[in-house]
Amino acid sequence: MEHLISINCVKLLIATLFYTCVLSSSVEQKIYVELNNTVPCVRLLNATHQIGCQSSISGDTGVLHVLETESDLDWILSSGPHPPYMVIMETAFFNRSVMMRMKNSPRVAGVAVIVSKTGLADHFSPHTTCPNQNTGLYSENNAPELANCNMTVWNPFGNGLSYEDFSFPVFALKDENQTQVIRKCYEDHNLRVNGSAPRYPLCAMQLFSHMHAVTDTVTCMRRTDLQNRFSINPEVLCDPLSDFNVWTSTRPLNSSAKGHVADESVVIAATRLDGRSFFWEQAPAAEGTVSGIVTLLATIQALYPVTREAPPPRNIFFTFFQGEAFDYIGSSKMVYDMEKNDFVIDLNNVHSMLEIGQIGLRRGQSLWMHSDPVSRRNTSVDTEVLNLMKNVNSAAAGLSVKLDQPSFSQPLPPSSFQRFLRAKQIPGLVLADHNTSFNNRYYESMYDDAENMNVTYPPNLSPDEQLVYETEEAKSLAEVATLVARSLYMQAGGENSRLSNITADPKIVAQLLYGFLVQKNNSWFRSLLPPEVTKKGDNSILSSGPPQFYIGLGPRIHGPVHSVTRFVQYILANLTGSVTNLTESQCQNPSEVNTENKDFFSYFWVSGPASVNGTEEPFCVQASVRLSKAVSPAFELLQYGSRDYSTWTESRWKSIRARIFLVASRELEMLTLGVGVAVLLLSLLVTYFISSKAELLFSSARETPTTTY
Repeated sequence: MEHLISINCVKLLIATLFYTCVLSSSVEQKIYVELNNTVPCVRLLNATHQIGCQSSISGDTGVLHVLETESDLDWILSSGPHPPYMVIMETAFFNRSVMMRMKNSPRVAGVAVIVSKTGLADHFSPHTTCPNQNTGLYSENNAPELANCNMTVWNPFGNGLSYEDFSFPVFALKDENQTQVIRKCYEDHNLRVNGSAPRYPLCAMQLFSHMHAVTDTVTCMRRTDLQNRFSINPEVLCDPLSDFNVWTSTRPLNSSAKGHVADESVVIAATRLDGRSFFWEQAPAAEGTVSGIVTLLATIQALYPVTREAPPPRNIFFTFFQGEAFDYIGSSKMVYDMEKNDFVIDLNNVHSMLEIGQIGLRRGQSLWMHSDPVSRRNTSVDTEVLNLMKNVNSAAAGLSVKLDQPSFSQPLPPSSFQRFLRAKQIPGLVLADHNTSFNNRYYESMYDDAENMNVTYPPNLSPDEQLVYETEEAKSLAEVATLVARSLYMQAGGENSRLSNITADPKIVAQLLYGFLVQKNNSWFRSLLPPEVTKKGDNSILSSGPPQFYIGLGPRIHGPVHSVTRFVQYILANLTGSVTNLTESQCQNPSEVNTENKDFFSYFWVSGPASVNGTEEPFCVQASVRLSKAVSPAFELLQYGSRDYSTWTESRWKSIRARIFLVASRELEMLTLGVGVAVLLLSLLVTYFISSKAELLFSSARETPTTTY
């Protein structure tokens, strides 16, 4: 009987705990409104600094106040009676002046920026005025007169906001419906009436974005290494920014052989894969990155059929560098590997280099051919640079592309080419739509998007119609791609008689622009990717909207490769590869097939275009498209304080979230606490009284047992 009673007690206890958990969850939902579609500013670190934002470990809370006028800012920073404040601001107020005033005020608990184009300034770049100035070609030891943008300020609109360290959280609000909920909460509870302070209860916001790493990369990596050595359950505090470069060549190169390739001369065509902004993974990078990616892909599409029919004497090596926004991660890794004979070619195989920079805002103006004045002091290098310029000018014949070159003394703009020149004097050019400072008024910001590049579509077009619609920008970039393709063919020693057959397809450019700037989940991109990716829906890299170009942390965040890296990899395979009759298992394991050569080719199992009945017919593509690591050599050398290589890391965190709720006055909170303490003390007193009188209160008269003999 006693055993049965104890079982029932246990069941009752479990039921009570379950009910309490459900009830507490229900109460939490009634108190808080969770804000789901938010993007934080996170902490990044390098050899000397930490930048970005973070909250306290328990989150930062403040009374909401919408910043709409200068008087609102005064209220927040000085006269408001309910600090600390959580500031909600439109785009117009998100600038360095306002943010620095709030950074230095203890009355600000955090900031939430409403992402919209309303009130957007004529220019906004949170990057510095001199991008990558510490890891480029020019320094105190090499052409100091050109270092630190002494001669040319490339990004004059840069305000450096992305490189500040904020001790409070800063979030971006992307969901318009949730923004309206926040505004309504503010207007119902926090709005001032005739200048007087609002009364409690007030609407408040709580932001969670506590970062684990502090100080700099040296400190963070040292602490992580110590934990890995001595802790049973080590906790990683930060990770190096990393991903992969993508490359291919007109003549396949043996990926298993490393170092110098005999009798191989290579012309490199390059662009970058990444961008960044103030907020984590919010980097549309239209002019800054996409214009170069699209142009180089279209160049490859125009060039490959001709190089197969009439291969030029020199090989053309196409590469897309990842992590260039963070001190040239991808290009410095490739150069490092070439120097260590750990790549398919070395620097002695490189004949010359042509890099595509920002070219999306040309709009009928000249395309500028930038060269390095320091290396051109060498007569042989200067001769080759002049020959490359001659080829580019010759390739422009019959095209509506005007070419020009800056003054001889002007340095190179920020470019991957600078990392190659640090290792060896190589002839080369950087093509850009600007002579001196950038045309891009929103460089490395979340507003460098399709609209900034003037990629717009007529109303009432379906998504599939927009995909193939040839905008003016698509036609302009197709012209540049044709110019680059013909220039490369001539530079590689190809026959001039073949140039008329080299023409970039504006339709391909239109599809690329739509996929990279408007909607990555489109029919063309789906047909190029593996079936397992296309079937995952919103959980795959084909979620709605354009891709983001922040490099991230490679495998930890994005899986095997970053989404943009994978897009470029598979698009390249589609443009340069050939269809094989391999099965899915053979395609994924080509080493098991004797007739295939995995040292020269990669194999891609792709979905294929949808048929009339909507089904896809996957097939295998063979292409000489490869990935190579894009991680700074500083982490391979364990030189976390390196001044020669990128040392950027991203802090880890446990929770990123935001919520709003109503907060009572301090007096009411203290009264509630006091009543709660009184009830607790009273319950303890009653419990003690009952316990001490238990025998009297709960004893029952004992019956004398009747015994029968």
